[in-house]
Amino acid sequence: MNVLMIICTNDGETIYNAMRLANVGVKKGDEVSVFMLGKGVLFELAGSEQFDVMGQVNAFEGDFYV
Repeated sequence: MNVLMIICTNDGETIYNAMRLANVGVKKGDEVSVFMLGKGVLFELAGSEQFDVMGQVNAFEGDFYV
């Protein structure tokens, strides 16, 4: 299955959960693309100790566009 995820928020919890979902899709064999738009391009600043955004982004093996 082809999956497209568009993230347009800089809320750390939302980005973290969206990237977790994207990672599960890749592990299940789906072709996943993630587009960061609007405030989503600030994803590097959105993480916290509780929500490891960069850990999820770095683990992602699909197509990633900023």
